[in-house]
Amino acid sequence: MSYGFRSLLPRLLGLTLFALHSAGMAQETVNYGVQPAMQPIYIAKAMGLLEAVEKKHNVKIVFRTFSYGAPQNQAMAAGELQMSSAGMGPAVIAAARLPATLVGISILEQTALLVPVDSPVKSMAQLKGKKIAFPGEGSQQYPLLLKALADAGMKESDVVLFKTDGSQIPTLLSTKSVDAGITWDPHVSNALAVGHSRVLLKAEKIMPIMQGHYVGNGEYVHNNFLAKRPDVVQDLVTANARAIDFILKDPKGAARMWSKEIGIDEKVANFSLSQSISVFNRNMVPEKATLDAYVKFLKDAKILQASDEPKIDARFARKALESTP
Repeated sequence: MSYGFRSLLPRLLGLTLFALHSAGMAQETVNYGVQPAMQPIYIAKAMGLLEAVEKKHNVKIVFRTFSYGAPQNQAMAAGELQMSSAGMGPAVIAAARLPATLVGISILEQTALLVPVDSPVKSMAQLKGKKIAFPGEGSQQYPLLLKALADAGMKESDVVLFKTDGSQIPTLLSTKSVDAGITWDPHVSNALAVGHSRVLLKAEKIMPIMQGHYVGNGEYVHNNFLAKRPDVVQDLVTANARAIDFILKDPKGAARMWSKEIGIDEKVANFSLSQSISVFNRNMVPEKATLDAYVKFLKDAKILQASDEPKIDARFARKALESTP
Protein backbone atom coordinates (compact mmCIF):
# COMPACT_ATOMS: atom_id res chain seq x y z
CA MET A 1 0.00 0.00 0.00
CA SER A 2 1.34 3.43 -0.89
CA TYR A 3 0.84 6.65 1.02
CA GLY A 4 0.68 10.18 -0.31
CA PHE A 5 2.75 12.98 1.17
CA ARG A 6 -0.24 14.31 3.12
CA SER A 7 -0.91 11.00 4.78
CA LEU A 8 2.81 10.61 5.59
CA LEU A 9 3.21 14.09 7.11
CA PRO A 10 1.63 13.32 10.53
CA ARG A 11 3.74 10.17 10.81
CA LEU A 12 6.94 12.03 9.88
CA LEU A 13 6.13 14.81 12.32
CA GLY A 14 5.49 12.29 15.07
CA LEU A 15 8.77 10.50 14.39
CA THR A 16 10.65 13.82 14.37
CA LEU A 17 9.18 14.88 17.71
CA PHE A 18 9.97 11.45 19.17
CA ALA A 19 13.58 11.70 17.95
CA LEU A 20 13.97 15.18 19.41
CA HIS A 21 12.50 14.03 22.72
CA SER A 22 14.79 10.98 22.79
CA ALA A 23 17.84 13.14 22.06
CA GLY A 24 16.89 15.50 24.86
CA MET A 25 16.53 12.57 27.24
CA ALA A 26 19.82 10.90 26.23
CA GLN A 27 21.92 9.92 29.22
CA GLU A 28 25.06 12.02 29.60
CA THR A 29 28.35 10.40 30.61
CA VAL A 30 30.37 12.12 33.32
CA ASN A 31 33.95 10.87 33.26
CA TYR A 32 35.45 11.26 36.75
CA GLY A 33 39.24 10.91 37.02
CA VAL A 34 40.33 8.95 40.09
CA GLN A 35 43.37 7.20 41.51
CA PRO A 36 43.44 3.88 43.43
CA ALA A 37 43.93 5.76 46.70
CA MET A 38 41.82 6.56 49.75
CA GLN A 39 39.77 9.22 47.99
CA PRO A 40 36.33 10.11 49.43
CA ILE A 41 34.63 9.69 46.05
CA TYR A 42 35.01 5.90 46.41
CA ILE A 43 33.16 6.07 49.73
CA ALA A 44 30.45 8.16 48.06
CA LYS A 45 30.08 5.42 45.46
CA ALA A 46 29.90 2.68 48.10
CA MET A 47 27.28 4.68 50.02
CA GLY A 48 25.06 4.83 46.93
CA LEU A 49 25.40 8.60 46.66
CA LEU A 50 26.61 8.52 43.06
CA GLU A 51 23.72 6.33 42.01
CA ALA A 52 21.37 8.94 43.44
CA VAL A 53 23.12 11.67 41.43
CA GLU A 54 22.82 9.55 38.29
CA LYS A 55 19.08 9.07 38.73
CA LYS A 56 18.44 12.70 39.63
CA HIS A 57 20.28 14.16 36.63
CA ASN A 58 20.02 11.31 34.07
CA VAL A 59 23.80 10.94 33.90
CA LYS A 60 26.18 8.01 34.07
CA ILE A 61 29.23 8.56 36.26
CA VAL A 62 32.21 6.61 34.97
CA PHE A 63 35.44 6.36 36.96
CA ARG A 64 38.56 6.72 34.82
CA THR A 65 41.53 5.41 36.81
CA PHE A 66 45.04 6.88 36.64
CA SER A 67 48.19 5.97 38.54
CA TYR A 68 49.15 9.61 39.17
CA GLY A 69 48.20 13.19 38.34
CA ALA A 70 50.13 13.99 35.15
CA PRO A 71 48.22 11.66 32.79
CA GLN A 72 45.04 12.63 34.61
CA ASN A 73 45.64 16.26 33.66
CA GLN A 74 46.45 15.26 30.09
CA ALA A 75 43.03 13.65 29.89
CA MET A 76 41.45 16.76 31.41
CA ALA A 77 43.24 18.97 28.87
CA ALA A 78 41.91 16.79 26.04
CA GLY A 79 38.36 17.17 27.34
CA GLU A 80 38.16 13.48 28.22
CA LEU A 81 37.35 14.16 31.89
CA GLN A 82 34.53 16.27 33.26
CA MET A 83 35.69 16.06 36.89
CA SER A 84 38.79 14.79 38.61
CA SER A 85 40.20 13.88 42.02
CA ALA A 86 43.98 14.09 42.33
CA GLY A 87 46.83 15.27 44.49
CA MET A 88 46.72 18.96 45.28
CA GLY A 89 49.79 19.66 43.16
CA PRO A 90 48.27 18.33 39.92
CA ALA A 91 44.89 19.80 40.90
CA VAL A 92 46.30 23.31 41.29
CA ILE A 93 48.41 22.99 38.14
CA ALA A 94 45.27 22.00 36.24
CA ALA A 95 43.33 24.94 37.68
CA ALA A 96 46.14 27.30 36.69
CA ARG A 97 47.03 26.04 33.22
CA LEU A 98 44.05 24.07 31.94
CA PRO A 99 40.40 24.96 31.35
CA ALA A 100 39.67 23.65 34.84
CA THR A 101 38.57 25.00 38.22
CA LEU A 102 39.34 23.76 41.73
CA VAL A 103 36.10 23.22 43.68
CA GLY A 104 37.16 21.33 46.80
CA ILE A 105 39.89 20.01 49.10
CA SER A 106 39.09 16.38 49.87
CA ILE A 107 42.10 15.04 51.83
CA LEU A 108 44.75 16.53 54.08
CA GLU A 109 48.15 14.87 54.45
CA GLN A 110 48.75 11.56 52.59
CA THR A 111 52.40 12.16 51.66
CA ALA A 112 55.46 11.06 53.64
CA LEU A 113 59.18 10.59 53.09
CA LEU A 114 60.15 7.06 54.12
CA VAL A 115 63.38 5.21 54.83
CA PRO A 116 64.03 1.52 55.58
CA VAL A 117 63.19 0.76 59.20
CA ASP A 118 66.82 -0.06 60.07
CA SER A 119 68.32 2.84 58.12
CA PRO A 120 70.91 4.91 60.01
CA VAL A 121 69.36 8.05 58.46
CA LYS A 122 67.66 10.12 61.16
CA SER A 123 67.40 13.51 59.44
CA MET A 124 67.10 15.07 55.99
CA ALA A 125 70.70 16.28 56.17
CA GLN A 126 71.87 12.68 56.34
CA LEU A 127 70.32 11.99 52.93
CA LYS A 128 73.05 13.97 51.19
CA GLY A 129 74.43 11.85 48.36
CA LYS A 130 71.72 9.24 48.88
CA LYS A 131 69.30 7.76 46.35
CA ILE A 132 65.68 8.93 46.77
CA ALA A 133 62.73 7.46 44.85
CA PHE A 134 60.03 9.91 43.83
CA PRO A 135 56.99 9.83 41.49
CA GLY A 136 58.19 12.41 38.97
CA GLU A 137 58.34 16.16 38.49
CA GLY A 138 54.62 16.40 37.73
CA SER A 139 53.70 15.05 41.16
CA GLN A 140 53.10 17.08 44.30
CA GLN A 141 55.69 14.92 46.05
CA TYR A 142 58.45 16.51 43.95
CA PRO A 143 58.07 20.10 45.26
CA LEU A 144 57.59 18.75 48.78
CA LEU A 145 60.87 16.90 48.48
CA LEU A 146 62.61 20.00 47.12
CA LYS A 147 61.34 22.05 50.07
CA ALA A 148 62.42 19.40 52.57
CA LEU A 149 65.89 19.43 51.02
CA ALA A 150 66.02 23.23 51.04
CA ASP A 151 64.94 23.33 54.69
CA ALA A 152 67.92 21.07 55.43
CA GLY A 153 70.27 23.37 53.51
CA MET A 154 70.46 21.16 50.43
CA LYS A 155 69.41 21.31 46.80
CA GLU A 156 68.28 18.71 44.27
CA SER A 157 71.82 18.09 43.03
CA ASP A 158 72.87 17.04 46.54
CA VAL A 159 70.89 13.79 46.20
CA VAL A 160 70.29 11.19 43.50
CA LEU A 161 66.66 11.20 42.39
CA PHE A 162 65.14 8.00 41.02
CA LYS A 163 61.84 8.41 39.21
CA THR A 164 59.35 5.57 39.59
CA ASP A 165 55.67 4.84 40.05
CA GLY A 166 54.54 5.80 43.55
CA SER A 167 53.18 2.30 44.14
CA GLN A 168 56.64 0.81 43.60
CA ILE A 169 58.35 2.84 46.30
CA PRO A 170 57.47 0.47 49.18
CA THR A 171 59.05 -2.41 47.25
CA LEU A 172 62.17 -0.40 46.53
CA LEU A 173 62.46 0.44 50.22
CA SER A 174 61.89 -3.16 51.31
CA THR A 175 64.71 -4.37 49.04
CA LYS A 176 66.86 -1.37 49.95
CA SER A 177 67.22 -0.49 46.28
CA VAL A 178 66.90 3.14 47.38
CA ASP A 179 67.87 4.95 50.56
CA ALA A 180 64.58 6.83 50.85
CA GLY A 181 61.33 7.37 48.98
CA ILE A 182 58.55 9.91 48.96
CA THR A 183 55.06 8.72 48.06
CA TRP A 184 51.40 8.98 49.05
CA ASP A 185 48.74 6.83 50.65
CA PRO A 186 47.89 3.98 50.52
CA HIS A 187 51.51 3.25 49.53
CA VAL A 188 52.83 5.00 52.65
CA SER A 189 50.58 3.01 55.00
CA ASN A 190 51.32 -0.20 53.10
CA ALA A 191 55.05 0.23 53.73
CA LEU A 192 54.54 1.17 57.38
CA ALA A 193 51.97 -1.50 58.20
CA VAL A 194 54.20 -4.27 56.84
CA GLY A 195 57.00 -2.91 59.02
CA HIS A 196 59.91 -2.62 56.61
CA SER A 197 59.88 1.20 56.56
CA ARG A 198 59.48 4.17 58.87
CA VAL A 199 58.59 7.83 58.43
CA LEU A 200 61.48 10.26 58.20
CA LEU A 201 59.29 13.28 57.48
CA LYS A 202 55.55 13.83 56.98
CA ALA A 203 54.08 16.43 54.65
CA GLU A 204 52.60 18.35 57.58
CA LYS A 205 56.14 19.03 58.81
CA ILE A 206 57.28 20.19 55.40
CA MET A 207 54.31 22.36 54.47
CA PRO A 208 51.62 22.90 57.17
CA ILE A 209 49.09 25.22 55.52
CA MET A 210 45.60 24.08 56.59
CA GLN A 211 44.72 23.35 60.22
CA GLY A 212 48.31 22.29 60.87
CA HIS A 213 48.32 19.89 57.94
CA TYR A 214 49.36 19.79 54.33
CA VAL A 215 46.61 19.81 51.69
CA GLY A 216 46.74 16.45 49.98
CA ASN A 217 43.96 16.07 47.43
CA GLY A 218 41.71 18.31 45.37
CA GLU A 219 38.52 18.02 43.30
CA TYR A 220 38.52 19.96 40.06
CA VAL A 221 36.15 20.35 37.12
CA HIS A 222 36.52 21.04 33.41
CA ASN A 223 35.23 24.56 32.79
CA ASN A 224 32.91 23.48 29.97
CA PHE A 225 31.17 21.01 32.26
CA LEU A 226 31.12 23.53 35.10
CA ALA A 227 29.29 26.03 32.92
CA LYS A 228 26.98 23.42 31.42
CA ARG A 229 26.06 21.34 34.48
CA PRO A 230 26.70 23.25 37.73
CA ASP A 231 23.82 21.24 39.23
CA VAL A 232 25.69 17.97 38.73
CA VAL A 233 28.93 19.51 39.99
CA GLN A 234 27.16 20.66 43.14
CA ASP A 235 25.74 17.22 43.87
CA LEU A 236 29.11 15.54 43.27
CA VAL A 237 30.87 17.97 45.63
CA THR A 238 28.10 17.35 48.18
CA ALA A 239 28.58 13.60 47.75
CA ASN A 240 32.27 14.06 48.58
CA ALA A 241 31.33 16.09 51.68
CA ARG A 242 28.92 13.41 52.89
CA ALA A 243 31.56 10.75 52.27
CA ILE A 244 34.05 12.70 54.39
CA ASP A 245 31.47 12.90 57.17
CA PHE A 246 31.05 9.14 56.98
CA ILE A 247 34.83 8.57 57.13
CA LEU A 248 35.06 10.74 60.24
CA LYS A 249 32.10 9.02 61.95
CA ASP A 250 32.85 5.42 60.97
CA PRO A 251 36.52 5.00 59.94
CA LYS A 252 36.38 1.21 60.18
CA GLY A 253 33.33 1.16 57.92
CA ALA A 254 35.16 3.43 55.47
CA ALA A 255 38.18 1.09 55.54
CA ARG A 256 35.91 -1.82 54.57
CA MET A 257 34.47 0.22 51.71
CA TRP A 258 37.90 1.23 50.37
CA SER A 259 39.01 -2.38 50.59
CA LYS A 260 36.10 -3.41 48.39
CA GLU A 261 36.33 -0.48 45.98
CA ILE A 262 40.09 -0.26 45.33
CA GLY A 263 41.42 -3.53 46.70
CA ILE A 264 43.44 -1.99 49.52
CA ASP A 265 44.03 -4.25 52.52
CA GLU A 266 41.47 -3.25 55.14
CA LYS A 267 44.17 -3.37 57.84
CA VAL A 268 46.29 -0.93 55.82
CA ALA A 269 43.36 1.48 55.46
CA ASN A 270 42.67 1.27 59.20
CA PHE A 271 46.36 1.86 59.91
CA SER A 272 46.34 4.94 57.68
CA LEU A 273 43.37 6.47 59.48
CA SER A 274 44.47 5.56 63.01
CA GLN A 275 48.01 6.87 62.44
CA SER A 276 46.82 10.04 60.64
CA ILE A 277 48.68 9.26 57.43
CA SER A 278 45.58 10.23 55.47
CA VAL A 279 43.72 12.98 57.32
CA PHE A 280 40.15 14.09 56.62
CA ASN A 281 38.29 17.22 57.69
CA ARG A 282 34.76 18.17 56.76
CA ASN A 283 35.84 21.72 55.89
CA MET A 284 36.66 21.05 52.24
CA VAL A 285 36.33 24.69 51.14
CA PRO A 286 39.29 25.87 49.01
CA GLU A 287 39.87 29.15 50.83
CA LYS A 288 41.92 31.79 49.04
CA ALA A 289 44.42 32.18 51.89
CA THR A 290 45.14 28.45 51.89
CA LEU A 291 45.53 28.31 48.12
CA ASP A 292 47.66 31.46 48.03
CA ALA A 293 50.14 29.82 50.40
CA TYR A 294 50.15 26.65 48.34
CA VAL A 295 50.53 28.50 45.02
CA LYS A 296 53.50 30.42 46.44
CA PHE A 297 55.01 27.09 47.45
CA LEU A 298 54.63 25.75 43.89
CA LYS A 299 56.01 28.96 42.38
CA ASP A 300 59.02 28.90 44.69
CA ALA A 301 59.66 25.34 43.51
CA LYS A 302 59.37 26.49 39.87
CA ILE A 303 56.43 24.13 39.35
CA LEU A 304 54.21 27.11 38.51
CA GLN A 305 55.26 30.23 36.64
CA ALA A 306 54.98 33.66 38.25
CA SER A 307 51.99 34.46 36.03
CA ASP A 308 50.09 31.24 36.83
CA GLU A 309 46.96 31.79 38.93
CA PRO A 310 44.63 28.86 39.61
CA LYS A 311 40.90 29.25 39.10
CA ILE A 312 39.01 28.55 42.34
CA ASP A 313 35.26 28.33 42.96
CA ALA A 314 34.44 27.80 46.63
CA ARG A 315 30.64 28.12 46.37
CA PHE A 316 30.06 24.40 45.76
CA ALA A 317 31.99 23.29 48.85
CA ARG A 318 30.36 25.96 50.99
CA LYS A 319 26.89 24.89 49.88
CA ALA A 320 27.81 21.24 50.45
CA LEU A 321 28.79 21.98 54.05
CA GLU A 322 25.58 23.96 54.59
CA SER A 323 23.48 21.07 53.29
CA THR A 324 25.12 18.40 55.48
CA PRO A 325 24.50 18.26 59.24
